[in-house]
Formats: sequence, C-alpha cells, structure tokens
Amino acid sequence: MQERTQDQRKYAFSWDLLGNLEEGRPNLGRETRVEVYRLMQFTLRDVIEKHCGTEQADRFFYEAGKIAGNAFYEHFLAGTNDVSEFVKKLQAALKEMKIGVLRVESMSSGAEKITLTVDEDLDCSGLPEMDFEICVYDEGFISGILENFTGRQYLVKEVDCWCTGDRTCRFTADAS
Repeated sequence: MQERTQDQRKYAFSWDLLGNLEEGRPNLGRETRVEVYRLMQFTLRDVIEKHCGTEQADRFFYEAGKIAGNAFYEHFLAGTNDVSEFVKKLQAALKEMKIGVLRVESMSSGAEKITLTVDEDLDCSGLPEMDFEICVYDEGFISGILENFTGRQYLVKEVDCWCTGDRTCRFTADAS
C-alpha cells in the first residue's frame, strides 16, 4: 500500500465532508441534540488525552477549531469588510446555527485586542463546574474567524467559562 503524503491525507478537511444534508437526511434534517455533539467531542477528547496527554489534546482541539473557524468564515462571512457588519453577521450565524449567543464586550480601534462572550455555548453551557476552562476548540474557532476577517494572527484564550462558575464563556483575542 502506498503511503500518503500530507496533501493526500485520507481525512483532510474540506467543506464537502459535511455532505448534502437535504439529500442524506430528508427525514431528520440538519439538527441534532447537543448531547450527541458533546458525546462525540468529549469521547474524542478523552481518547486523544489518554494517548497524547492533556496539552497535546488541547493543541489538537485548538487547531481543529481554527480549521473550522477558517471554513466557517469562508462559507458564511466572506466578503464582509465593515467591522459592524462582520459582528452582526457573525452573531446572526452563530445564533441561527445554535452555536451560541455572541456579544463583543470591547474592541480596540484597530481590533488588536478584543473581548467577547458566548452565552449558551454549545461546548459547555450546562456542564458541571470543573475548576478549569474547557472551550479550547472555541478558542481556535474564534481565532480562525478573526484571522480571516482581519488578515492578522490572533491568540484567543478563554478567561471565563460556564465550567468555572461564570455562566458565560469570555474570550480575549490578541493580535500578534
């Protein structure tokens, strides 16, 4: 069997992997329950952490979130140049897809520093308190979206989380 190169990966992400949902799920449609999403996310995280350690699992989830944020931007937000329009479109898309309710708390004039919150976050809202933030995938997702909009790299960090008792997820985004 021939070994695959990086460009020939079996599961390299493309939007096509999401499939034609109208054709493939004519009776069940596009939506599923949050428990199913979390079941996949947290069992996958558990396996990665068991085999690679917590730090590597976090790196993988951040990177996966960033890939998703890039694709999300290209598919739903591309062509938006105005900051206000971008924020409105992003808020609407996240709410419509039931990912969460986004609010921008602060943004520097050049968007070098941004603080935002996500209420009813798909990844963690309703989970028990765990004394640590868990939304690493969201950090990468937000980073990918912001980088596509601004053309700059961002380090996104969750500073408050439902799981730390804050009842909202708060993220800081710093351009490098």
